[in-house]
Amino acid sequence: MLDIKIIKTDAPKAKPAPGQKLGFGKIFTDHMFIMNYTEGQGWHDARIVPFQNISLSPAAMVYHYGQEMFEGLKAYKNPDGNVYLFRPDMNAKRTNNTNDRLVIPQIPVEDFVQAVSAVVDVDRDWIPTEPGTSLYIRPFIIATDEFLGVAPSKTYLFMVILSPSGAYYESGLAPVGIWIEDEFVRAVRGGIGFAKTGGNYAASLIAQKKAHDAGYSQVLWLDGVERKYIEEVGAMNIFFKIAGKVVTPSLNGSILPGITRDSTIQLCKDWGYEVQERKISAEELLEAQKNGTLEEVFGTGTAAVISPVGKLRYQDDVMTINGGQIGQLSQKLYDTITGIQTGLLPDEKGWRVKVGG
Repeated sequence: MLDIKIIKTDAPKAKPAPGQKLGFGKIFTDHMFIMNYTEGQGWHDARIVPFQNISLSPAAMVYHYGQEMFEGLKAYKNPDGNVYLFRPDMNAKRTNNTNDRLVIPQIPVEDFVQAVSAVVDVDRDWIPTEPGTSLYIRPFIIATDEFLGVAPSKTYLFMVILSPSGAYYESGLAPVGIWIEDEFVRAVRGGIGFAKTGGNYAASLIAQKKAHDAGYSQVLWLDGVERKYIEEVGAMNIFFKIAGKVVTPSLNGSILPGITRDSTIQLCKDWGYEVQERKISAEELLEAQKNGTLEEVFGTGTAAVISPVGKLRYQDDVMTINGGQIGQLSQKLYDTITGIQTGLLPDEKGWRVKVGG
């Protein structure tokens, strides 16, 4: 168990007013968690301090070689007044999967969850309670050695910052348009596609700009080898309901193993759907849309939870999904997952983790 020192701010910031438009990831709370790593000593000096800028050498390795990772999860204040996290152990395990790939020291699962819980507990009064809002949690690790050489760092910072946020998409649960990218690739098997690291997102920006310029909200990536199999959207995993079956790309080493993805698969199986984790090509989607069996498309992720897709573009074809309306399964999944998270529905799977006493 971590021995966390807590230093509270003596200049608290004004909290957002009830009903204030929060946006996503634009406002930050009063405190943050920090812990150092030093080779030979391990992780040490766990502390919660006032939110502040950090000072790093211009030679810090994170700037030059990109050795860093991040996670994302949320905290919710339930009707009983208690605060809960949603499956934080999964974020901790995914952190260590990413760390292994990037040669960053692992953080014990229980220490990760304790760190997140502790800083959320300190800033629990920042958690918004309006429908669709939450406290977004951003844990991250950066390499801090002052060294211009390609090698794993010997020192790191693990930090957790918090942001009261509204819906990821300004349109809320309205179906979005997705651009299937056929020029650039994001990741290949054997690379870092499955890791949650900034390089993956930097690689996606050029296609994201293309998509936005054409009026689409997100990019859906194809595999980096054959350039025909669906992988994932820039900010979420993707699902298709085809002829009554739920289909999602299998985790092949270049796709992020989403926690909302896993929750969605479990729920769909519980509800009697046949769930297929397999390769699915853009051409198969086109054929399903043409013969009327492509019933729903939706993304899953921490930020948006469930994001229904109303339009898919692939090369010269534009597919309208379910008349551009949210599908029944998408709506049910959103209502169920957010209901569990916010305490409006019972947590039969033990996914909620209480923060504090």
